[in-house]
Amino acid sequence: MDPFARFPFLPTTVVGSFPVEQGSGLSGLLDPFRHAVKVAVDAQVRAGIDIISDGQVRGDMIRAFSTRLPGIHGQEVVNKVLPASGAITVNDTRYALSCHPLVKGILTGPTTLSHGLHIATPTYRNREDLARDLAAALVPEALSLERAGVCMLQVDEPILSTGAASLDAGREALSRVTSALEVPVSLHVCGDLSEIIDQLLSFPVAMLDIECAKSPENLDLLERRSLQGKKLGIGCVDSSDPAVEPVSVIRERVERAVDLLGPDALLFDPDCGLRMLPKEAAFGKISHMVAAVREVRQALG
Repeated sequence: MDPFARFPFLPTTVVGSFPVEQGSGLSGLLDPFRHAVKVAVDAQVRAGIDIISDGQVRGDMIRAFSTRLPGIHGQEVVNKVLPASGAITVNDTRYALSCHPLVKGILTGPTTLSHGLHIATPTYRNREDLARDLAAALVPEALSLERAGVCMLQVDEPILSTGAASLDAGREALSRVTSALEVPVSLHVCGDLSEIIDQLLSFPVAMLDIECAKSPENLDLLERRSLQGKKLGIGCVDSSDPAVEPVSVIRERVERAVDLLGPDALLFDPDCGLRMLPKEAAFGKISHMVAAVREVRQALG
C-alpha cells in the first residue's frame, strides 16, 4: 500500500517550528509551553494545512532533544548517550492528533545533533561515533511517534548541506532510525544542495524536503534527475524573511515545481521552520501558501 495514499492531491505541510507564545497564570507555571503548542496547532489548522506538526515550541532543535538524553549535560557529551527515560515529543504530538487527522512527527537528526554538541568524554573518538549512539537513542522516540499515529516522520539534518559532516556517516546514522519504522520518513535539508543532491537522493527515506523559495536553484537541480521513487517536499515560502509573499508569487513557485517535476511526487511547505518570525507573519505565510496550492489544484482539475 502507498504510504502517502492518505494525503490529498498536492498536500501542504510545514517544516516544523512555529513562533512561541508562552502561557500565563497557574497553567503557565505548570507548563509554560503548553499554551504555545495549542496556539501553533490552532494556527496550522485555521490556515488549512493538510499535514500539521506540534509546532516544535519547546526549545531549539538541539536542546529540545539533547536535554532529555542521558550522557549529555547542557551542551556537553559527558558519557555514553542513551535513550530518554520517557517520550520527548509524543505528548505534544498526541495533542496535535486530537485536533487534526494528519500530523507529522519531527526529530532533529543524529548527525545535526552530534555537531551541535561538544564531546567531553573519551567514550567517543569523533562525531560519527557520537551520531551512531544518538541515532540509537532516537529510535524509541521515533517508534513512540509511529505508535501514536503520525502519518509520517520528518528528520531534520541541516548540517548535511554545510560540508561539515560526512554524508556517508550521515546516511549510516539516519538508516539506524529509518530501518526501525514502517511510517514514511522525510529528510529535511536546507541550504545550497548543488554539491550533494545525488547523495541525498540515495538516502534511505521516502521523501526529501528542500528549500526552494530562498534557493530556487535547488529546484533546478532536480530536473532530469531520477527521484529514485521519492516524494519531494518543495519549500515555496521564504522562512527567513518576515515579509508575507503574495499568493500570486507563491503560486508561481508551486506551478514551476509542478511543470518541472509533475504533480504526483510533490508536497509543499515553507523553506524551513517559522520559529524566528512574528506570529502574524508565520500565519500569513502558511495561509497564503495554502491559498496558492489550492488555486493550482483547481487549475489542474
